[in-house]
Amino acid sequence: MGDVSRRSGFAASALRYYEAEGLISATRTPGGRRQFERTVLRRLAFIRAAANIGLTLPEIRAELDQLPAGRVPTKSDWQRISRHWRARLDAQIGALERLRDGLDSCIGCGCFSLQRCRISNPGDYLADSENAPGAALLPEPLRRPQEPRAR
Repeated sequence: MGDVSRRSGFAASALRYYEAEGLISATRTPGGRRQFERTVLRRLAFIRAAANIGLTLPEIRAELDQLPAGRVPTKSDWQRISRHWRARLDAQIGALERLRDGLDSCIGCGCFSLQRCRISNPGDYLADSENAPGAALLPEPLRRPQEPRAR
């Protein structure tokens, strides 16, 4: 556990959580210690990359489920399952550029306190909206659902 934690950059608690969620697996020694195969480091790198672009745990699981069973994934396996990320990244880049360009006047929060705002909330109409919590007007590609953290 310690070696995989050190090499992957994930805390041991995160490794246990990902194992419980079925994203990685380990065998147990007769003494109960976890033993990870070397391929788990690649899966963890994939999990980190997928999370960094905004995939949720269910989406990451679905992607990892596409990997072949019984053999080490190849470069083409990884390319195949990550190919559609490009459109998602392009949408996030565009949203970030729009946010950057309007940052001095609006951050997409949905407030109604600024005199001039490209994205306005006149009369605080968002107060009664189910989308009101947080930065309600932040572009969709930048709005990640908050997931419970591993404990």
